[in-house]
Amino acid sequence: MSGESRKTVSIREVGPRDGLQNEDPVSTDAKVELLDALSRTGVQRIEAVSFVHPKAIPQMADADQVWSRAAKVDGVRYSALVPNTRGAQRALAAGFREIEVVVSASDTHNRHNVNRSTAESLDDIAELISLLHDAGATAEVIVATSFGCPYEGDVDPARVASIVDRVTADGADRVALGDTTGMATPRRVRDVVSVVREAHPDVPLLLHFHNTRGTALANVLTAVELGVTQYDASVGGLGGCPYAPGASGNVATEEVVHMLHDMGIDTGIDLDALLDAAGLAQRIVDRELPSGVLRAGPRSRTVPA
Repeated sequence: MSGESRKTVSIREVGPRDGLQNEDPVSTDAKVELLDALSRTGVQRIEAVSFVHPKAIPQMADADQVWSRAAKVDGVRYSALVPNTRGAQRALAAGFREIEVVVSASDTHNRHNVNRSTAESLDDIAELISLLHDAGATAEVIVATSFGCPYEGDVDPARVASIVDRVTADGADRVALGDTTGMATPRRVRDVVSVVREAHPDVPLLLHFHNTRGTALANVLTAVELGVTQYDASVGGLGGCPYAPGASGNVATEEVVHMLHDMGIDTGIDLDALLDAAGLAQRIVDRELPSGVLRAGPRSRTVPA
């Protein structure tokens, strides 16, 4: 990857949704405060809430209230995650026009996640995409367990590519590949991205990495070198997956921004403002978050000799 194409990377902040859904429930006030702080960092995309049944994910039970109270900052694109048609209808009614839905490459994980097979979910998603398009919204399909499954182990890249084949044929506007439990390594990133890119060079592709086994930044770097320019990240390294044993936090947004900026790659994000938001996230969940940049500060920060 060279030249103009590697100078800019777009990060979608997922802390308010993916980050907080795996924590003990926090107050609506705290969620709004965090969402608003992130909106002021210069990040261009934020996954704000998910519209799921409160019995499934009680941490997201107040999604409507959070969204109605949040400051909507000009220039920031806000999205919502939905599990099904009912969730999509709620998201549309709330005013969202960028909506995400998840299907797992692993059939076992998909059954744990939404209690149906991958094939059944793909049929549902085809109908959901039509619903969203009819309402003037875009549909992003996130393929979870793209780099490995905690129940089944390795996932064949061809399996991932076949799911991308299906959802793009059904009209998906964007595709994201999720490393649900941090099983990706640079080799696996190359294998999966290469197969998907070869079949669908023009489909917007986003990658979602967890740092469960310490490889998230290496995976981002590998994908940047492959030409991928869109990534999910979570402030402070918040996050996980309620239906995936051992799925610790997402890659920390400030760690990704810190690395990319030092490489001369722009994200549009103010690192100091982002670190303030990460400190807020840490206070909200009342525990030390795993972000090394939050603990140590940026490399430009020095101490008196």
